[in-house]
Amino acid sequence: MRTAELLAELSSRDIKVWAEAGRLRYDAPQGALTPDLREELVRRKSEVLALLCKADTVKDSSESPLRPVPRDRPQPLSFAQRRLWFLDQLEPDQSAFNVAWTVKLTGDLNVGALGQTLNAIVDRHEVLRTTFAADKEGEPFQVIAPAVAVQLERVDLASLTPVDRDTELRRHIDERVNRPFDLTAGPMLRATLFRLAPEEHVLSLTIHHIAFDGWSFGVLARELGALYASFVEGAAPSLPALEVQYADYAAWQRDWLRGEALEAQLDYWRRQLGPDLPLLELPTDHPRPAKQTFAGARESAALPRSLLAWLRKLSQREGVTLFM
Repeated sequence: MRTAELLAELSSRDIKVWAEAGRLRYDAPQGALTPDLREELVRRKSEVLALLCKADTVKDSSESPLRPVPRDRPQPLSFAQRRLWFLDQLEPDQSAFNVAWTVKLTGDLNVGALGQTLNAIVDRHEVLRTTFAADKEGEPFQVIAPAVAVQLERVDLASLTPVDRDTELRRHIDERVNRPFDLTAGPMLRATLFRLAPEEHVLSLTIHHIAFDGWSFGVLARELGALYASFVEGAAPSLPALEVQYADYAAWQRDWLRGEALEAQLDYWRRQLGPDLPLLELPTDHPRPAKQTFAGARESAALPRSLLAWLRKLSQREGVTLFM
């Protein structure tokens, strides 16, 4: 196995590796790093470090290090947050950017520990207790609350028949997922626990996309499991403190992408989206409604593991994400 293939395999298992002060670091979900992979990683440690360091050196030299910034002044939005904030201003009371996460829990559930876990996650991540305001010029900024209490709503469906229970569960989840968020008031996370049977529950979380994305799912799942286990055992949470928060990233991004760097990006899109851009008319089976509904569907397909590994290698070689 070549070094690039090893890194692709690690990535396919959601194992993150990076260089830190000349040392190789990794973060792996439980059971993802098999003994064979660990042995291969140790054997190729120097090559992996060299490859990671080489990738770091080709980054734009104008990028400054990501460091914590003072919280004694209003914090800017990242460009992604500003886009979502603008869309919310343009068309308020929409749920199109609500992100839903639903997980089935089986076994003896400690509801108190689960509530503690959710609050600990919100305490840990500033972005989940951030709301958004605007100054006199209409410029948005982040408002980071020092503390936000998450209320774990509880709904008991255990007395219903299986058919009625499933129908009510879907109705409740749909209602919560489609309920708009108020970006000026928050909170950016809603949690509901559905009791289906004494040892069968469903946890439903709804989070606005301005505070959560696809990458966040893995972080949420790992921290939820680790913190819940600590609270059940009555032990102090063992997760390491976060060195930077999302507000620090937003400030770093704004500091980096300005002046000539920003103009270069804007000039590219001005050329791409210039006056000669053709109007795209797609054939549809019915005319577009006057008001957009955001209705959609999901289509699932299984891809061979070999194809997925090849796609991961391609994305790494081109310096883009697999989603791109």
